[in-house]
Amino acid sequence: MAEVVLNTGDTAWILASTALVLLMTPGLALFYGGMVRAKSVLNMMLMSMVTIGIVSVLWVIYGFKLAFGYKADTQWYGEISFSGLGSAVDELTNNGGTYPIPLLAFAAFQLMFAIITPALISGAIADRTKFKIGRASCRERVLRLV
Repeated sequence: MAEVVLNTGDTAWILASTALVLLMTPGLALFYGGMVRAKSVLNMMLMSMVTIGIVSVLWVIYGFKLAFGYKADTQWYGEISFSGLGSAVDELTNNGGTYPIPLLAFAAFQLMFAIITPALISGAIADRTKFKIGRASCRERVLRLV
């Protein structure tokens, strides 16, 4: 089998896609802000934007290894432990096969979808809850999804 080398085109495409998906979250915040009454606009926008911080921390600490931990004993899910992304600087993505993109670029790409998923779900509680409750429910939804 030939050795897999880093492909700059694939890496550039993943990074560009990562940036575009990240821009979807503020766009979603503006969209949901336009759907609710005037008194709830800031609440709705904050619920969408705060998911960036909450989900990023949870994804880096636990989520990535749980979803993509290929060194686990089972084929269905990874390990429930710290992700170890700090030591993955020079690794290529191994997700059922080795891909020619850096592992950290792949992790960032998957993180963007982990961010936007609870932000999308927050539209279900538009005008029904306050920011403090929405923030706590975001954390619970993320822990259930991951």
